[in-house]
Amino acid sequence: MNLVYSVITSILFSINLSSDIPYSAIEKSFEANNAREIVVKGKSKILINVLGKEGVYSQPQATLVLKDFFTKYPGNSFTYTFKGKEDTGGTFSIANYITKKDEKFRVVIFFKKSDSKFRIESLTIERA
Repeated sequence: MNLVYSVITSILFSINLSSDIPYSAIEKSFEANNAREIVVKGKSKILINVLGKEGVYSQPQATLVLKDFFTKYPGNSFTYTFKGKEDTGGTFSIANYITKKDEKFRVVIFFKKSDSKFRIESLTIERA
């Protein structure tokens, strides 16, 4: 009986922890080319590096930077290849973004805990 209780408890904790990071919402936003929905998952200032052009942007500025990227490279799919282990300091993920013209990009997102939620601290998009 204790084994069953331990397994169920472990599963519940795993499910609860994975829901703290907005992986699914970000995935859907990349597939829909929705820059605003990605940026609202971030901190008030976000470090963004798109194809080597790096800057720290407010949310409205970050939205414009990502909109420009999506205009040039409209997306077809976004798939996580790695989701880091959640930690009190933060975590990161790596994903593949494939455009409608079959161009491939690697997306690295660093999350930091802020106000008890994980928020995007930095986002890097580079050619794969």
